[in-house]
Parts: sequence; structure tokens; C-alpha cells
Amino acid sequence: RFWVLLPRGKSTRGVRGRGAPGPIQEPTTVPPEGRQRKQGAVMEKKKILLMGTGGTIASEMGENGLSPELTSEQLLKYIPDISGICEISCCQLFSLDSTNIQPKHWARIAGAIRENYREYDGFVVAHGTDTMAYTAAGLSYLVQGCPKPIVLTGAQKPIGFETTDSKQNLRDAVTVAASDMAGVMLVFNGKIILGTRARKTRSKSFEAFSSINYPLLGMVRDGRIIRYIRPEARAVPQFYDTVNPKVALMKLIPGADCGAAAYLLERNDALIIESFGVGGLPTYKAGDYYDTVKAGLDAGKTVVMTTQVENEGSDLAVYHVGSSIKRNLPILEAYDMTTEAVCAKLMWILGQTTDRKWVEELFYTPVACDILAGK
Repeated sequence: RFWVLLPRGKSTRGVRGRGAPGPIQEPTTVPPEGRQRKQGAVMEKKKILLMGTGGTIASEMGENGLSPELTSEQLLKYIPDISGICEISCCQLFSLDSTNIQPKHWARIAGAIRENYREYDGFVVAHGTDTMAYTAAGLSYLVQGCPKPIVLTGAQKPIGFETTDSKQNLRDAVTVAASDMAGVMLVFNGKIILGTRARKTRSKSFEAFSSINYPLLGMVRDGRIIRYIRPEARAVPQFYDTVNPKVALMKLIPGADCGAAAYLLERNDALIIESFGVGGLPTYKAGDYYDTVKAGLDAGKTVVMTTQVENEGSDLAVYHVGSSIKRNLPILEAYDMTTEAVCAKLMWILGQTTDRKWVEELFYTPVACDILAGK
């Protein structure tokens, strides 16, 4: 199912708790005035909804290590100056270490945005960093073409620690949410990253996220947005609420046999294979991999080939180990997509259809600039 919301109109206030970018421009500085909207002759602060989901940002130290304890209201008490940026409300959806966040939680976040969409000018999701890139990609498919900003942020150190990145990341995220940016973004350490292009590339340092195969949308410096790209958006967003989590990911290693691929194909509706270099399947065991993948495809499963290499993407046509399967089997190729986006996109697609032609068409149709190269 999906929803298309009509433009903002009169509705009851209150928070309900259930629940494709354009060309590169010259850098544009968005001043603080961009955080206001005109109501008659009066400039009002924009209304932002902060949604708490747990994560390091909301964690406290216990006997067994860090665990998320603080609500979104408690987070705000650490940064009272945010009230000078916008009018902010809070909604606690759940309190989870992001290791435990599943696709059903993406749908719940998207549902909360849909239910509160007309009442707010922007949304901030406080989230754990470990799976934030997956959630950013998931929301990019569940809330498509959104003209309002949906900003994910988090931290490498809890907000109660003396040396923490939490406060600045939250300020920056709210600043972007109160701007005229559009769509799903991840804001971290001053970077504004498109939701379908984010990846966690450092496990401990504050410079935790990178934009893969796509430029940064902008930067936040001293409370001002230096904008490089403003994502394009529709007049109204299109919401989806169905995902199919039966998508598996397998990383090839030298010498591995095809048993793992056969097992994963048997138990799932789709398999993503992270191959070496520009992509291909091993041929050292008389076509075992080829036959295994073919059997899965014949059984109606979806197979996507991608690369373990972070930058520049796949190109199966280059070598025989890739061209033979691309030429003879109805597999899909990820090209420049991130693995996080491939995973989330397949879950979204298979939640809508299992027809092979439709799956292929939807996979190669760009959503929020998730794929630039293509078939």
C-alpha cells in the first residue's frame, strides 16, 4: 500500500507516535532566516518533530555497557538553545540499540512521519550509528519525493559524556530540518549526506559517515548550511508501508564453495552477492556457483550482483567471470549503488511485487539518485 498526502491544511495539532536530487549547484549559504515561515505578516519559527529511536546518542553506562535509556525529551534538555532555531516537539517511537533495528522499524518511522506530516515542517530521527545508513536508505524508499526534510542523526559518544558529538550533531540536524532542503538525509559531523548514499566508514571517530559515489549535499558550519545540491522533490510525498525482509547478503571470500549461496537462496526471496572488484562469480569448481544461482533464479528468486569495493561500483561486462552470468542469467547488477541501498530497495520492491519484470524495472528506476549508472 502507499499514500499520497495532499498539501498542508487545517488539522488538529499534536504528535502521533505510532507508527531525486537535481544538478550540482554553486555552494549556497542558507541563513538562519530560512528556518522561519511566513504566517500573514508575522515570521513564525518552523515546527520540527524530533523522533527518538535509541542509539548511542541516548545511551547511558550500565553494568553491561552502554544501552539506550534517554527519551527524545531528555535529549533536548542537554541543548536548550535549539529552541532558538525552531519550535520543536518530541515523539519516542522506541529505544533500541541500532543493532536491533529491523525493516519493520523503518516502516514504523515512516508511518509516524505520515501521521504527523501536515503538522510539521521537518523531521529529525535520533538513531544509532551502526545501522543508520540502512534506515536512511529504507526511509528513502518508504517516503519518496518528500518536499520536507527528513534528517537522521546520532552520535559516537552519548550525550551525557563530557566529550561528545551528540549536541553538535543534533543542532546541525535540526538546522537542516528547519531549512528548505528536501527528502531523506543523514547529517553527521557537519556533513549532509543523501539518504541513499550514506555509509558508516569509521567505527569510533566523529568522522563516522561518508557519501559513496555521490557528492555531499552540503555542510553545516556555525549554524549555517552551505548547500551544494538541493534534492528535487514532488509537491507531495508518496508513502509506502510494506517491506519484505527476506533479503540476504553474501560476501564472497577466496576458495568458498557455493553451499552458503544455496542455503541463503532457499531461505530468502532475494540474494545480494558482494563479489570482488568489478564483479563476477568463481568458476574454480566446474560451474557450481553458476548452477546454484541459476537454480535460485529458476525458482523465482531475485539475485543482485554488487562489489565489495566501496567506490566506483560494479561492471560485470569487463571480465569473463562476470560477463558470462550477465549474458546468460536474468540477474540484476547494482552498479554504483551502496549495498545498504540495494538491500533496502529490494525489501521495498519485494514488498510491492514479485513479478520479475516489475522487480527489474523498479530496481533500475532511480529513487533519490540511488543509481546513476545502469542497464
